[in-house]
Amino acid sequence: MLGGCSVDIGGFSFASDKAGPADSTGSTTPRSASPRVQTQEARLTSDGECDADVSLDSATRPAPAAIAEGITECELVKLKGAKPTDVLVGESGKGQRETQVLYSEPGGREIYMFTDNRLTRIVKPGQG
Repeated sequence: MLGGCSVDIGGFSFASDKAGPADSTGSTTPRSASPRVQTQEARLTSDGECDADVSLDSATRPAPAAIAEGITECELVKLKGAKPTDVLVGESGKGQRETQVLYSEPGGREIYMFTDNRLTRIVKPGQG
C-alpha cells in the first residue's frame, strides 16, 4: 500500500532565546502545537507524480500483482513502470475525487478511471 504521511507536531512548549519575540522581561514566548499523523494513501498529481513517496506497512495492504479494479492511482503507475501520458483530476457531483490516467501505448490509448483513489474502469483500444 502506498500512502502519504504528514506529521503536525504540537502540544509541546518550547522556550528558547530564538523561539519567539521577547516580552517586556526579555524572556521569549513559548510556542505550542499538537502531534497529528495522517496516513492517507498517496494519489497522483496532475503532472503524473505520486503526492508522497511513502510506503505504509505492506502487511496491511500487499502490493498488487496485476492491474485490476480496486488498485490505487500510484499502484497503477508502479505496475506500469512509467509515468502516465496525462492525468486529469476532478470532482464528481457527489464530492468524490475522480481521476483519469492516460497511457499512450503502441496499440493505442489506455484510460484508467479512478473514483476516490480506486480503479473503477479500464478502457483499452477496441473497447468502448
